[in-house]
Amino acid sequence: MRAIKLVLAATFLLGVAGHPQSQPSSQEEERPAQDKPAPAQRPTLGPAPAPSLYGPKTSSTTDVHKLVRVRKIYIERMDNALDEKLTERLANSRYFQLVGDRKEADAVMRGTCFDSRRLKLLRSEVYLNDRGGAPIWQDSLRRPFNPPALATAVSDTANLIASHLSESVAEAERH
Repeated sequence: MRAIKLVLAATFLLGVAGHPQSQPSSQEEERPAQDKPAPAQRPTLGPAPAPSLYGPKTSSTTDVHKLVRVRKIYIERMDNALDEKLTERLANSRYFQLVGDRKEADAVMRGTCFDSRRLKLLRSEVYLNDRGGAPIWQDSLRRPFNPPALATAVSDTANLIASHLSESVAEAERH
């Protein structure tokens, strides 16, 4: 049994030593790059978006056609009074009219605004759905607080959400 192991080990070592890894010869290294074919271009998703004053884009539009048709929005209650701040920001919007009854609305805005005091982080997720519940648009933000105060972070979040929604509508109208 021991002899078989020794024979197998010797065969393995001879096999490995007999077939070294292929390495380019010094002649191949000296060849100019013109002889080598150009690498294929990888596909991209288009040009990179322009930088924003508000950081990377955190919103996404699910249904562009529905977003363009939304005129009346009903805003549900959200944590940390985010709904009140959004109502203040969107009340002056040229795109939307806020309504007090869900039945009158073209779309419903709902979401969450959780504050983690241990992490000093405000996490907000806001969704715009049609009356049937089908998604139209969403935004997800994380904002540090303490400093600034929680109320200031919520206000900044509402400003960003309203700005992202306006940008998304303007972009949808261009298409």
